[in-house]
Amino acid sequence: MRVVIQRVNHAAVRIDGEVVGQIKKGLLLLVGLKEGDELADVKKAADKIAKMRIFEDEAGKTNLALKDVNGEILSVSQFTLLASTKKGNRPSFTDAMRPPKSKELWQEFNHELEQAGFKVETGKFGADMKVELENDGPFTIVFDLE
Repeated sequence: MRVVIQRVNHAAVRIDGEVVGQIKKGLLLLVGLKEGDELADVKKAADKIAKMRIFEDEAGKTNLALKDVNGEILSVSQFTLLASTKKGNRPSFTDAMRPPKSKELWQEFNHELEQAGFKVETGKFGADMKVELENDGPFTIVFDLE
């Protein structure tokens, strides 16, 4: 599982010009599931991300977690995060998990974050989406669950 975590001042997802998910201050999560990922993996990732201290305190140190800043989450499924570029010029996506299991695990990941007390907005699985964001920092982390 790979998640690109972006600390944002705001973010939104549009499909055909219509907003389907949007947040204020919080985290934009681009979520890629790989073959072999299981329910225990998404639960572990959700727990880790929910507790990650990546927001600044009064001293400018990254000591605050999402709950500490009343942050929100925008979660977008993105299989392209599992692209392999080792051979040729066309990325290979053979490591990306196929639907319907990937959709099910992504939804469970979002559910776990909701259970942790967060407002979670989402894109639409498998849709052609336009993602808008204002990265705060910029602050971006690539989280790989190994």
